[in-house]
Amino acid sequence: MALSRTQLSGRVDAGWDDLLDLLARKVALRSVSAEGIAGPNMRRSAQFVADELTKAGLPARVEQSTNPDGTPGAFEVVGEKHVADDAPTVLLYAHHDVQPVPDASQWKTDPWKLTTVGDRAFGRGSVDDGGGIAIHVGALTALGEDLPVNVKVFIEGEEEMGSESFIPFIQAHQKAFDADVIVVCDSGNWRPTTPSLTTSLRGAAECDVTVRVLGHPVHSGQYGGPILDANTSAALLIASLYNEHGSVDVPGLLSQPVVGGLQQDLDPDQLREDTSVVPGYEFAGEGSLASRLWVKPSLAVIGFDAHPVDGSFNVLADTARFRLSLRTAPSQDAGQALDVLADYLVANAPFGAQVSVEKIDAGTGWAMDPDSDVAADAEKALADGYGTAPINQGQGGSIPFIPELQKIFPKAKVLVTGPEDPVSAAHSPNESISLPGLKGGVLAEALLLQSLANK
Repeated sequence: MALSRTQLSGRVDAGWDDLLDLLARKVALRSVSAEGIAGPNMRRSAQFVADELTKAGLPARVEQSTNPDGTPGAFEVVGEKHVADDAPTVLLYAHHDVQPVPDASQWKTDPWKLTTVGDRAFGRGSVDDGGGIAIHVGALTALGEDLPVNVKVFIEGEEEMGSESFIPFIQAHQKAFDADVIVVCDSGNWRPTTPSLTTSLRGAAECDVTVRVLGHPVHSGQYGGPILDANTSAALLIASLYNEHGSVDVPGLLSQPVVGGLQQDLDPDQLREDTSVVPGYEFAGEGSLASRLWVKPSLAVIGFDAHPVDGSFNVLADTARFRLSLRTAPSQDAGQALDVLADYLVANAPFGAQVSVEKIDAGTGWAMDPDSDVAADAEKALADGYGTAPINQGQGGSIPFIPELQKIFPKAKVLVTGPEDPVSAAHSPNESISLPGLKGGVLAEALLLQSLANK
């Protein structure tokens, strides 16, 4: 017999202090994959997570992946608890690696010590994705011997580094990942205590663009005028990517409707506060803010090679180089979108400049089936767990392995949840997690696992 919400909530409350202690110990591990995915700190982090899952009743172990070039890869955590042959199987995903802390002076608290301030707990990895691990462990602990579904876990060790060995690892361990439902707990909620199912993720692609106008630098006074320097030429090329409203205007880069329909648009004042845009800045683009962030393409110059202002002198730069980050509509193939962008850049070189494009990477986005019975179960579990109806949302960011995972397991239903919220500051100084949101997430996942037993 299924446990009632009251019973499960009581179990979550009883294990709350232990769960916060787990999160504190996880933050203190400094599991920075950028320092080496195969390093001893990442092995220690993986073993910690495996031990905590095992204590929660799901036997887990650490296995090291292998990179595509054959070198040692990340330390991954895998495990399984089988309860019945006729029960559905749910795969729980999170990742145990975290972002680095380049400058601890930008933090208001010690980034490697979980510190509670009000109803939030601060620390690197507290929400991304220590919160996801805590939700899985908390839900399994609350259900205990009453767990009604078969559960597999995969806690990744290199998500923050691009998951290079993720797909090869899955292909070598397909039995460990085969499931009816996959719950990816690495996304966010509408507000700290208003839950969300993530309905879509944009794809991501990158390329380096080189603009050449001269064989070598020349004097700006002697030749400036008929010859535009490479930096200016690059700026003109970048500007041509947008229309007068600031929307990406490259033929072949597609948009699509908000997946599942737009339940509520983003609050522009809240978005200003969350992003700290300067006073007077007008948001670029057209349509709802949600569509601009979730399902329309975007381009950003994330790097630019140029002579620094200090020490500059009067010459026309012969070449300029910049890196473009492209976010694609969830359903557009990112590789095809990158081809379209590269062709446009070459074809629209200003004043006959030489433009070359080096394609770096491309990962296609993902869209949920909003009409599935599993999505309905998840929405009800979120509503019951948080005590308020969910407001589903897309995400502008990308998790490229999800569509790759669905290619390998096409029958699996994927749900994307997570502990983040608009003020979590994941990847940034003062990262934090909402403690009421975390408790709601634990209860919601426990309720979800119960409801999936009937599928």
